[in-house]
Formats: sequence, C-alpha cells, structure tokens
Amino acid sequence: MVITMLDVKLYLNEVGQRIMERRKKLGLTQEALAEQSDLTTQFVSYAESGKRAMRPENLMKIAAVLGVSTDYLLTGDIIDKDSLLLSEKLGKLTASEVRIIENIIDECISLYHS
Repeated sequence: MVITMLDVKLYLNEVGQRIMERRKKLGLTQEALAEQSDLTTQFVSYAESGKRAMRPENLMKIAAVLGVSTDYLLTGDIIDKDSLLLSEKLGKLTASEVRIIENIIDECISLYHS
C-alpha cells in the first residue's frame, strides 16, 4: 500500500478535527488547551488545522487534557481507556445522577440503533 502526501494531509486534518471538536465540547480555547498541555497556542492551532504532525509525547499531553485516549485522537475509535475515563467521571456522580445518565444512554441507543 502506497501512502501519498494527500493521504497524510487528510489524516492530519481528521486528527486536528477531533482535537478541535473535543476542545470546544469542553469549552476550552486554544490558549487554554495549550497552557494546560504545556504547549504553545501556535502548536495547538497548527495541530487542529492539520498543518503539523505531533510527536507522541505532545499527542499524549493533549489527550490527557481533553480526557480521551490517544487512540481516539488518532483513529476516532473508542477503546478501553476511553471507557475507563468515562467510568471515572461516573464515579463522581451520586447514584441518582448515574441513573439519569443511564436513562440518557438508553434513549440514545434506542434512537440510533432501532
């Protein structure tokens, strides 16, 4: 299989899109993500726009701040680590709040998988 420069550019754009979507979902600015990741704002901007590939340690920093796995950022796939991160968040809720979240999940399943 031959990987072209276009393939690499599309891949970097997809990774950048996942970073941007997650950052916005968390209500973070590029500046806040950069500061919390110990990176520059320009680096975050380039990463989100697909202009720059990242070294593994920088990807790990961004993933940690965004509360997702590096696999999610790279591929969009949810892995066990993502489930564990979600489980840790659920552990901070009361029993009744967990039941509410469970109902929301059940509704989503019925909407998207029926």
